[in-house]
Amino acid sequence: MTTPATPAVLLVTGMSGAGKSTVLRTLEDLGWEVVDNLPLPLLDRLLTAAPAADADGAPRPLALGLGARTRDFDPQRVIRRTNELRERHGLQIGTLFLDCAGGELERRYTETRRRHPLAPDRPASDGIARERELLALLRDWANRLIDTTNMSANDLAGQVRSTFGGHGADEPVLSVLSFGFARGLPRNADLVFDMRFLQNPHWVPALRPGTGLEPEVAAYVAADPAYEEAVGRIEELIGLLVPRYRAEGKSYVTIAIGCTGGRHRSVHVAERIAGWLRRHGFSPTVTHRDLRAAPQDSLEDRRPAGGNR
Repeated sequence: MTTPATPAVLLVTGMSGAGKSTVLRTLEDLGWEVVDNLPLPLLDRLLTAAPAADADGAPRPLALGLGARTRDFDPQRVIRRTNELRERHGLQIGTLFLDCAGGELERRYTETRRRHPLAPDRPASDGIARERELLALLRDWANRLIDTTNMSANDLAGQVRSTFGGHGADEPVLSVLSFGFARGLPRNADLVFDMRFLQNPHWVPALRPGTGLEPEVAAYVAADPAYEEAVGRIEELIGLLVPRYRAEGKSYVTIAIGCTGGRHRSVHVAERIAGWLRRHGFSPTVTHRDLRAAPQDSLEDRRPAGGNR
């Protein structure tokens, strides 16, 4: 459902160097359709066309980047046509203006060695002053303003996610993966936890054919004296880190749980951690990479002389 905080169409404009590219990239990550620097003569055609749809068939919100680099850019024309489209077609069009202090903009241009679009052969300060005058009307008209003077790119992206993401849209996609070290580390794992310190069902003949999904195997793994404290601390650590990943804008987080063969200990612990995540409001996807692999003594750790680990 469209709300004032997440308009069907958002015009993103403002001072060059104030963070427009960061805003548009973040909105794209959130599932918005993004078009930057569309020539103004094509604006009407785009806004009156049928909106793009997401995987569920729902219309995707649209973000349009406009500014001094846009061909035929004219703030008065933008305002006039936007108002007409609101009245004639009932479009909900919001405008986000990105501002920034002149001194900070000069610093950013100096660091990146980029030329200001309105002062290609003069100091950046001249282009900044000219652009501020050009955009004054648009700044006053915009219904949302963000001053990025004291913001990093991550700060700005975080504010965009919290403002325009909608419920749950800024949550990273969580995956919990079990695997066997003997068959190689999984690619793209963000967090890897090693369960080879737990007693190994592989060395119990009655349990060897089973997997960590079976109650008897799970109970055997959980009976290890170190199990409850160790896995509980891992869950606490994950609970601390996932919100931090979200705050940094990470879209995907993979938690990999390993044991030697990837059939017993890692499978059970991965299921437990996924359950813990669900109880705390997350929706992880669980994959058992090596669950169907045949048990092989040669892949397991060397059996201790007096034990069954």
